[in-house]
Amino acid sequence: MGKENITMIQSDLAVIILAAGKGTRMRSSLHKVLHPLGGRPMLHHLMDTLGALNPVRKIIVVGAGKEQVEKSVGDQAEIVVQEPQFGTGHAVQVTRDQLQGFSGDVLILYGDVPLLSAATLQELLTKRRSELDPAVVVLGFEPKDSKAYGRLVVNDKGELLSIIEHKDASPEQRAIRLCNSGIMAMDGARMFDLLDSLDDNNAAGEFYLTDVVAIARDKGYGCAVTVATETEVIGINSRSELAEAERIFQNNKRQEFMDAGVTLLDPETVYFSYDTIIGADVVIEPNVFFAPGVTIEEGAVIKAFCHFEAATIRRGAAVGPYARLRPKADVGAGAKIGNFVEVKKSIIEEGAKISHLSYIGDAIIGAGANIGAGTITCNYDGFNKALTEMRLASK
Repeated sequence: MGKENITMIQSDLAVIILAAGKGTRMRSSLHKVLHPLGGRPMLHHLMDTLGALNPVRKIIVVGAGKEQVEKSVGDQAEIVVQEPQFGTGHAVQVTRDQLQGFSGDVLILYGDVPLLSAATLQELLTKRRSELDPAVVVLGFEPKDSKAYGRLVVNDKGELLSIIEHKDASPEQRAIRLCNSGIMAMDGARMFDLLDSLDDNNAAGEFYLTDVVAIARDKGYGCAVTVATETEVIGINSRSELAEAERIFQNNKRQEFMDAGVTLLDPETVYFSYDTIIGADVVIEPNVFFAPGVTIEEGAVIKAFCHFEAATIRRGAAVGPYARLRPKADVGAGAKIGNFVEVKKSIIEEGAKISHLSYIGDAIIGAGANIGAGTITCNYDGFNKALTEMRLASK
């Protein structure tokens, strides 16, 4: 669970992810796009979504923090440095060596916009390949509060005529609800022709990517729009915006699990990771936190105030309240982990019970065993951790 049920192949697709911003509003030594969302870096959410589109090239444009991004993505993408930084148009221009002569489609995304769905990106590409053959397709959205977003001006045919920045818009243009997300698809065969026509004749002295729409229109090329929801295109530039994105992510996961047959007694108090796996007919009480790597099989009951990390809870088991399962805890079918019990790197076999006030680490608890209150497996001699094994005595 947790993956979109979408199968797509885009064999002639390149993706550029812009991630050269300094992220000063985050006030962090960690690169902005590596801040976690649902238990993994926001950049990796976007990279995972791109997997459904099967791009032939993935290029990440970075500035400061290049080493952090390289270490995080490994060989999943090419890293290009934008230095100095002269705007979003310039950020795409620096990919020339990688994409010169590429004639497929090019998606231009942002590393701090991690909640895009594969379906939305597919719509963007479908529009790019439509009969209109637009050189540029821009992803728009209709926010509740248009704030200072640029407006997308379209005609009766749905063709994109221009992008008007808020500060330059007339009162009539500011009344337009369709706003610019900054995300776009371009025809790779025409992209650098458009980019080469950009100029920095503006107050900031930068090359704006949005200017390619006007340039394309002047050259006689069509431009178009597709529309996403506001929550999909939320950008993360500060800790408060990160918290808002986390809220959206968690609400999506909660609905996904409930739709799949999981009971959440108080959904807003349960927090999931990107890779949480939960079977049908699991019941989860309030105030439960799932760190990455947790699997819960069908019919298990998770009582209130539990914390799980890289653990497995098998079918029909009951855990909690106030239980903590640490990495490599494996709770067997029908087993019971009670209140104020911590389990780490241990196998609790089928039907075993650890009802209260115990620590079980580096151990095997045999099927049907009953561990009394206050039990601690103490198996570290200062150098090595030994395995503790507890089983029912043979009759």
